[in-house]
Amino acid sequence: MKLKMKNIKLIHTSLLLCALLCISFSSAAQEIKATATLDSNTIKIGQQVKLILSIQYKADNGKHIKIQWPEIADTLRKEIEVVSQSKLDTVIPDKNNPVTFIQSKTLSITSFDSGYWAIPPIRFMVNGDTNGIFTEPLLLHVGGMSVDTTIAIKDIKPPYAQSYSFLDWLKDNMYVVWGTLIAILITIIIIYVVRRFRKVKPPMIMVETPQIPAHVIAYEKLEKLKNEKLWQEGKLKLYYSSLTDIVREYIENRFKIQAMEQTTDEILFGFRNVAIDEDSKAKLKQVLILSDLVKFAKEQPTSTENEMCLGNSYDFVNGTKRENEKVGSKE
Repeated sequence: MKLKMKNIKLIHTSLLLCALLCISFSSAAQEIKATATLDSNTIKIGQQVKLILSIQYKADNGKHIKIQWPEIADTLRKEIEVVSQSKLDTVIPDKNNPVTFIQSKTLSITSFDSGYWAIPPIRFMVNGDTNGIFTEPLLLHVGGMSVDTTIAIKDIKPPYAQSYSFLDWLKDNMYVVWGTLIAILITIIIIYVVRRFRKVKPPMIMVETPQIPAHVIAYEKLEKLKNEKLWQEGKLKLYYSSLTDIVREYIENRFKIQAMEQTTDEILFGFRNVAIDEDSKAKLKQVLILSDLVKFAKEQPTSTENEMCLGNSYDFVNGTKRENEKVGSKE
């Protein structure tokens, strides 16, 4: 008992020293006051108590006051745990004095260790001042659970035996059973109705359209381009773009080379192992290179060169055509 009283006196002495230290730090900020209060100083193990933190300050004469609240961890000390924290609340206590503000927050705390535990001062920083404003320390008494040692320790009684049959389960789950049976019945009816009245779809008749050789398609498009007279109207870029598209499409249909997605160099490289005559290769190269110069280098070919490109395209198709090559129906 004497040892316990000695520990209490030591705790009170420590709290008094902390309070004096807080007063020395807050003497320069008389307009700002930080407080911490408990709604009860005594609890039993596992009970919760509310710790209310608040700070009061004035913001007059155009002064800007920035309050930095402390970061509250899961524990205030190892014996005191923080269960929850409320949101920060700011109020004006006196409407006649609107420059005075009070910020407050409520912590729910608990402890599972019996004894007297000091809640240390909590620091608020004002306008970045590292010294800060401190609350006064508090003392929380956590009492242990009383045990009646006169009563003998007994075993826990076993649970009562309770019979539970399938009929009992049906009674407890009657709605589930009936709902399942009704759902199955509705499903069977829907399947029967759908199968009974479902219309038999007639077989699809595939109409095979006549296919046209790749060179015939190319001839028709070259003839159409010739009649449009694009280069004669000064539309050189459109003329050469259309011409190379026709040639590239013919290459894809005839040689299965993805010419529409390749550059001129890639197309010419792809023909290195294709069995066609060198004259056809040379004419293809002339058409593709001159077209690139017109489209990308703003080349201005002569009338002779424009007509020669169209003729070389005809000659390339004619020199590489295969009569039995089929690519699709005529558009």
